Amino acid sequence: MRIGFTLPQIGPLAHYPRDVARFAREVEGLGADSLWVGDRLLAPVKPTVGYGGGTTIPSAFRAVLDPFALLAIAAACTERIQIGTNVLNAPWYPPALLGRSLTTIDLVSGGRLIPGFGTGWSPEEYLAAGIPMRERGARLDECLDALEALWSSNPAEYHGKHWTVPGTYADLKPAQRPRPPIYLGGYSEAAMRRAARRADGWLPVVRPGSPQWEFSAEAVNGPVSEVRRLTAEAGRDPSRLGIILRVYPAKAASIEQVAAAVTGAERETTVDHAFVDLMEIADDIDQALEVVSRVLELSRGR
Repeated sequence: MRIGFTLPQIGPLAHYPRDVARFAREVEGLGADSLWVGDRLLAPVKPTVGYGGGTTIPSAFRAVLDPFALLAIAAACTERIQIGTNVLNAPWYPPALLGRSLTTIDLVSGGRLIPGFGTGWSPEEYLAAGIPMRERGARLDECLDALEALWSSNPAEYHGKHWTVPGTYADLKPAQRPRPPIYLGGYSEAAMRRAARRADGWLPVVRPGSPQWEFSAEAVNGPVSEVRRLTAEAGRDPSRLGIILRVYPAKAASIEQVAAAVTGAERETTVDHAFVDLMEIADDIDQALEVVSRVLELSRGR
């Protein structure tokens, strides 16, 4: 089982930006396999839609560092560990800008980027980004098409309803060929069908310490089976669809519960890569590193 962790980006850990490089190096030294960033823009005072289907926004979202900056730091100060996005809200970004950033990060890292995309859920964030939320699915589809063009052609161009990339020379391509593996998140029917049609992988979620999203084999295997069924229905090989499990511990979760979710996934599901979000279970860098060390120890029996 490959095991990863989020970078110090969101919540209390965001207050230690000068320690991001140290954290990334030490996590790699501890033997972890991946580092991840998220993509939050606002913590609305009066949210129209709450987090995870609820009515409120976690206090952690009140402090968020830029995902692209943290990816660049991690890419530059590590040598082996993969770096991923969980998830970038692709409809917020013009594809030419997004492609330039991701190409740069993949090149700096020597081909270690795992770009994960989604559409988000906050109307206030879409308002702040200047993008109509009702267009989010169509914009994500067009973004994927435009990135494919930028990463595969030279000259490259794309013309869609929402995004346009005029014909341009594109000499720089990602280190990974034909492109970095694209993962998609989301549990709606549209999101799962999109992943089935065009993604290299899908990102299911469990939340130790939360009754609604607690880990169980069925909580993972059921949705994974469905997205693989849809992949076959779309005429693609479902065995080639990668699965990376997002482990989002609730604040009340113990390290033992977190490790149990990772080991349970290894033993009871087809997942071979999982990562743990630290935003609610660590208050400073040293505590975060202790969580990383302990989860790896418990999960790998060291």
